[in-house]
Amino acid sequence: MALFGTKKTNNNSKTMSVKTEKKEVKKQTVKVLIGQDPEFTSRILIKPLVTEKTTKGEEENKYVFEVAKSANKIEIKKAIFKLYGFKPTKVNIVKTKGKNVRYGKTQGTMKGIKKAIITLKKEEKIDISLNK
Repeated sequence: MALFGTKKTNNNSKTMSVKTEKKEVKKQTVKVLIGQDPEFTSRILIKPLVTEKTTKGEEENKYVFEVAKSANKIEIKKAIFKLYGFKPTKVNIVKTKGKNVRYGKTQGTMKGIKKAIITLKKEEKIDISLNK
């Protein structure tokens, strides 16, 4: 059993410690991105969607935003709070499938989007205008 000496086991223990250090570094960078990144809201909330249906929803304090495909409800709540200063009472997410289109002989699909419907308290209002 001369092939399996003590030198190789020492090398394995060193590589394991390096792997655990890398995992710790990744966890720290994720915390920094969510908590302190100034561009966090711009990566989560892409743009507000202004249509007839969404303007009727504003009477019930429901606002619709296009959000990143990787965003979840918790990140959307944090982004709304950082951008507007209101804590949403409810966040609903809708994924829309891209429509089929045809240009002459070629066929394809438009890209789908992810929408977030945000409900606020009755006394809170967000000013969404196209002039901004």
